[in-house]
Amino acid sequence: MSDWLTLPDLASRRLGGSVMWANDESFAERENLITAAPPEFRPATFGLKGQVYDGWETRRRREPGDDSAVVRLGLPGVIRAVVVDTAFFTGNYPPECTVEACSVAGYPSVDELTGWETVVPRGPLSGDTRNLFETDSDRRFTHVRLTIHPDGGVARLRVHGEPVADPALLDPTALDLAALENGGRIVDCSNKFYSNPDNLLAPGHATVMGDGWETARRRDADNDWVLVRLAAEGVIRFAELDTTHFKGNAPGWAQLTGAAEVDGPWFPLLERTRLQPDTRHRFPITAGPVRYVRLDIYPDGGMARLRLHGGLTDAGMTALAGRFALG
Repeated sequence: MSDWLTLPDLASRRLGGSVMWANDESFAERENLITAAPPEFRPATFGLKGQVYDGWETRRRREPGDDSAVVRLGLPGVIRAVVVDTAFFTGNYPPECTVEACSVAGYPSVDELTGWETVVPRGPLSGDTRNLFETDSDRRFTHVRLTIHPDGGVARLRVHGEPVADPALLDPTALDLAALENGGRIVDCSNKFYSNPDNLLAPGHATVMGDGWETARRRDADNDWVLVRLAAEGVIRFAELDTTHFKGNAPGWAQLTGAAEVDGPWFPLLERTRLQPDTRHRFPITAGPVRYVRLDIYPDGGMARLRLHGGLTDAGMTALAGRFALG
């Protein structure tokens, strides 16, 4: 499986994505395309439009043409891979698809979207399959358009990539340096048995336990950890370690260390500190510039969010602006 699938799904509704438009949704609603949860199927469940599908399904075409849906990415960024998931669509999946993307500033309507670039050329799809397509563009995109040839059903559209923030919309002196939407990224972790560690950096508060990061129960003397690459080099002023929803499975303790480079040297940001279950903890931080932060939890458990608030250094701001300019 491609390593790109470990990157955030830029289109996910959980991260603010929206299906702006579809030319047809006769059998199943377009909004299902970006639902964060995996698709489900209940046999012999019929509504007024026929079998209920957890996906987007168009009518059978009796004239030339194709069907399309347009998605506004929740997190604009560089697209590395696209998954067109036809789960449970067997006799009614599209035989082919194309994916295009564009980059438009502000909040345009569908009619105002221009400059479409093909990121997935027209190619074959298999039914009841997670069809993976890798891309090779380094541009920053804000919208994608899925076209199915000629009609049929798609359960999910996943757009995996690297978020790239717009510097004009950031206060470089006060921001969450770790946030996904600003370009923060989990680059390594010890364990992700129950859930994806990227959830730690997701926008908003966790709504349920599954919206955080939770490890398996350890049966050894070690501890679990995640390694965060900040949006850019910065100085952290305070950290928020949030165990909301984790009650009988919160870590007992945590610590933070930082480094300018991934290979060190590492220095303490927050000494090993006791945590409470179901609590948002805030701690002041006094340390020099960092680009990487390691969160260690002891011995294991779950956390809802990690926030690292501070300001960018001059070098960090230059680097972040440079990535945006590439788009």
